[in-house]
Amino acid sequence: MTPTYGADFLSIDKEWELIENHHYQRIFKFPDFVTALEFVNQASLICEEIDHHAEFVLSWGQVLVKTWSHDIDGISDRDLQLCQSIDKILKQN
Repeated sequence: MTPTYGADFLSIDKEWELIENHHYQRIFKFPDFVTALEFVNQASLICEEIDHHAEFVLSWGQVLVKTWSHDIDGISDRDLQLCQSIDKILKQN
């Protein structure tokens, strides 16, 4: 099942997990550290562009991404838009 939220019914990839109705998180896997770092750098540009910043935990071959709206301490449409935008990075590569 793909989660949906908000009036626009924005849908996100099923790999995004809703944690305690507070934030979304997803683990992205990569073949090495450099590729994972490149992903974080690309995602950071998206965060800056839409002025909504995720939390990234970078390790060898893996990136954990968490997003929530700090002003409401929960999920908003901006988080779903960020999830969708980050997912597009993988489709471009």
